[in-house]
Amino acid sequence: MTLRVAMIGYGFMGAAHSVGWRQAPRVFDLPDGVETAVLVGRNAEAVAEAARHWGWGEAATDWREVIARDDIDVVDIVTPGDSHAEIAIAALDAGKHVLCEKPLANSVGEAEAMAAAAERARPRGVRAMVGFTYRRVPAVTLLRDLVAEGRIGKVQQVRAAYRQDWLVDPEVPLGWRLQKEHAGSGALGDIGAHIVDMAQFVTGQHVVAVSGTTETVVKERPVVGERAGFAGTATGETGPVTVDDVALFSGRLDGGALASFEATRFATGRKNALTIEVSGTDGALAFDLERLNELRYYDRAAPAVVQGFTTILVTEPEHPYVSAWWPAGHMLGYEHGFTHQVVDLVRAIDGGTDPHPTFAEGLSVQRTLAAVEASAADGSRWTEVRS
Repeated sequence: MTLRVAMIGYGFMGAAHSVGWRQAPRVFDLPDGVETAVLVGRNAEAVAEAARHWGWGEAATDWREVIARDDIDVVDIVTPGDSHAEIAIAALDAGKHVLCEKPLANSVGEAEAMAAAAERARPRGVRAMVGFTYRRVPAVTLLRDLVAEGRIGKVQQVRAAYRQDWLVDPEVPLGWRLQKEHAGSGALGDIGAHIVDMAQFVTGQHVVAVSGTTETVVKERPVVGERAGFAGTATGETGPVTVDDVALFSGRLDGGALASFEATRFATGRKNALTIEVSGTDGALAFDLERLNELRYYDRAAPAVVQGFTTILVTEPEHPYVSAWWPAGHMLGYEHGFTHQVVDLVRAIDGGTDPHPTFAEGLSVQRTLAAVEASAADGSRWTEVRS
């Protein structure tokens, strides 16, 4: 069987997903073939060029027509968050498997409707998955596995941060990611969603309460072009930034651990610094995306003379996903997580199992983000996360 894929959207994430779809069947032994069949976007000329560049069989401008086609098996959604719910629900109701970029939606209500659609489709063998791709970095999967094995004992504290600096310049144009009606939220939803999911993934615990604050550092930005995108001609006007630039929050996990979270696009000098450190009764584990082939491990049982964080180079064939790639010591990169995402999705579809993270897991993250916003609006008071 060959799974024919239609991807809705073709920007930065579209490029990353395209690499994943093309690499996975060439590197891994998949139970089903994969065909990058149709790329969909609103601008006919631009989407046709993107389809040619990234190797999609054809281009289209009407996602509804594409979803209605009998020759499409999987719909991959990489559009801004304001269209996730409509596209995903329509695709699931049409019997298509769905991969949807994070965050799942722009609101809890939308995410609940998407999770309900996934649950309706499930008895028909239709699968749905959220694109929290960093789960598929081998070092992160290994971190999860070591925690689950009890290598660091009982988890007591988690520190997670995602720091970027691409908005430090106040002349960066007002794009869709800075507008609430399109993005839902700013740093909180865009990159904060990743660290909430990662904390829950690696510990096996769920955030049950939060206390947080948010801030919009630059409140007006230049308008570029007719749709305030990142390409075009400056208009000389400015428009309001309606999302957060920085989100700081604490969390309580249902296993008793405490967590701290930082999501910011104003961390000068930090380009893509996703970090997580998990501390337990018997040791600790730490990961930094800017050193994504490494995992640091501290063992409290080691003799005092050799105690300290040890760096594990996660490139051995025994490590998650790595055996399909290069000889030990040869590094993997950012794009490999998208390939591993396709591998897991295709195998789950073939095996008739739910791929993770499910839409229900995406809804869990969405509820946490909403609780952070509510806490920030209420003076950083502790706010329960809806279950």
